[in-house]
Amino acid sequence: MEMRRLSLFLVLCSIVLAMPAVYGTAQGPKEVEEWFQIQKLRRVKEKVTKLHFYFHQKLNGENLTAATVAKANMTDTSPTFFGLVNVIDNPLTVKPRRSSNEIGRVKGLYAAASLEEVALSCVLNFVFTKGKYNGSSLSLLGNDPYRLPVREMPIVGGSGVFRLARGVAKFRTYFVGLGAPPQNVTVEVDIVALHY
Repeated sequence: MEMRRLSLFLVLCSIVLAMPAVYGTAQGPKEVEEWFQIQKLRRVKEKVTKLHFYFHQKLNGENLTAATVAKANMTDTSPTFFGLVNVIDNPLTVKPRRSSNEIGRVKGLYAAASLEEVALSCVLNFVFTKGKYNGSSLSLLGNDPYRLPVREMPIVGGSGVFRLARGVAKFRTYFVGLGAPPQNVTVEVDIVALHY
């Protein structure tokens, strides 16, 4: 029972730590209200932004970017890793090599949440730290059956340049290291986001 409480506490802490990424730079209610007034959203045409980048997850060795914060009693014997919960802070790069230019981080958590297939329930924040979108973020929430060659997840919001964003992200696994579950993974991401 004590392990269950600790796991719940760690998951809640990770959600609280990820919250600044969802809301972006701190602004008071007055600044946000002014932004809505300036935009006059009914008269402003939505923008379409297309993005392409890679993220890299490392669960073993040095410079880890993901950590297991909870497991169910059955996780180690489950063929789908059911009950596994990880938090992540993975680098986003412009090219598939980890050493290419970093443009941000993907922060959040995922849980193995299926008894029948290997699939992750994900809460992800793509936080941009360099370039044109520095200080902005896109938030995704959805199911990732990561053994499929191409997966789609909805964009449910954003901050900064991407306020009121909606759209879709397509994931393709570019590289998978050995292990079960895989320890090191590179994922190619294509995003189409609508925003003001």
